[in-house]
Amino acid sequence: MNKVHSILLLIGATLILAACGNRGALQPAKGETLPPAIYGEAKAPSGEDLLVPSTQALPERSDELLRRSEERQDDEFDLPPPG
Repeated sequence: MNKVHSILLLIGATLILAACGNRGALQPAKGETLPPAIYGEAKAPSGEDLLVPSTQALPERSDELLRRSEERQDDEFDLPPPG
């Protein structure tokens, strides 16, 4: 197999893989149902609702940089091991 055949095979495989994606709405598998409504909620979550991560799953990033070196305060509970 020469270089041209390898490149054509790679391009063909890429096109086939790119074309097999599903762009429709998410639906539960046959015979399965979505989870029931959470206690206290009026309606059960949809498939799209279940894909949105909670704020607890995506915490805010802390960009606070250390501006200068600071000496640690003494910790009265930082004791050597007994022995």
